[in-house]
Amino acid sequence: MLQLSEVIMGTSGLGNLYQELSQPTKTAIVKEFITHSAAPPAFDSAGKYGAGLALECLGQALHELAVSPDDVIISNKLGWLRVPLEHAEPTFEPGIWKNLQYDAIQRIGYEGIMECYEQGNQLLGNYNANFVSVHDPDEYLAKAIDKSHEENLYDDILLAYKALNDLKKSGQVRAVGVGAKDWRFIKRLSGDVQLDWVMFANSYTIYDHPVELALFMHDLQSRGIFVINSAVFNGGFLTGGDYYNYKPVDKEDEYGQALLTWRARFFAVCSKYELSPATACIRFGLSAPGVKSIALNTSRPEQVAKNLMMTKAEIPPAFWKEVILL
Repeated sequence: MLQLSEVIMGTSGLGNLYQELSQPTKTAIVKEFITHSAAPPAFDSAGKYGAGLALECLGQALHELAVSPDDVIISNKLGWLRVPLEHAEPTFEPGIWKNLQYDAIQRIGYEGIMECYEQGNQLLGNYNANFVSVHDPDEYLAKAIDKSHEENLYDDILLAYKALNDLKKSGQVRAVGVGAKDWRFIKRLSGDVQLDWVMFANSYTIYDHPVELALFMHDLQSRGIFVINSAVFNGGFLTGGDYYNYKPVDKEDEYGQALLTWRARFFAVCSKYELSPATACIRFGLSAPGVKSIALNTSRPEQVAKNLMMTKAEIPPAFWKEVILL
């Protein structure tokens, strides 16, 4: 069974998610996490985060802080390869990554994943990823235009996992997992490939927490698979952001209005019990069946220690009863 600290540092902010941060600020964030986290500190990154910028900045920060490669765990979600920027902005997830100098394209398959793994380590500099996975395989599969095409795409994903398991067999990485937003895809994949860990993104939050997913998480735990809960703020929306699951909320749209109405009620309940929305989200995210770690991300160094303290917050049962009724 894998052992990881309760909080893993997400690094999408190091890739300029929503806003551009200076390298000194990014290094300060990494330093704060290392200072306050249980050892060894674990970082979750991906070639998709800022078209490799997050990996690059993480490696630079660790080097500046003189962190030994043996004293840190780095997870790299593979499947997106840095390429030259040929347009005014990147072609993937337009609008949410700021001031990038490169673009990224999806590469899933045996050779593609190996290429992403090698490029990721190059971007990290003196460090190598020791946890690996395929990033967004659910979105890759969703591109299928018919059943035959879907089968071909799923074969690509299985080949990608053959590559990851070959890396593990050769001793280059310690653990193989998957990170995805569609938990149903993870359930399918877990029946076809051997996984050491899974990361659910935007899937089990205080706003959206399907019973079926909770049962699946419990099943993963019984099978000895390490479960990580990520994006418990639904892309920042649940703590006041303008994006829900990384897409801007349209205040004029019926769905957007429903989201905003729920959030206003949620904020009111948090205020009543003198709790920050972030604290409620973090404690709920950790409460899911089988969850051993939670991935948290911030753009402010001073917030790191506060986030870690929130995992220990005591929340009265009456609060949960009211939130359930929202």
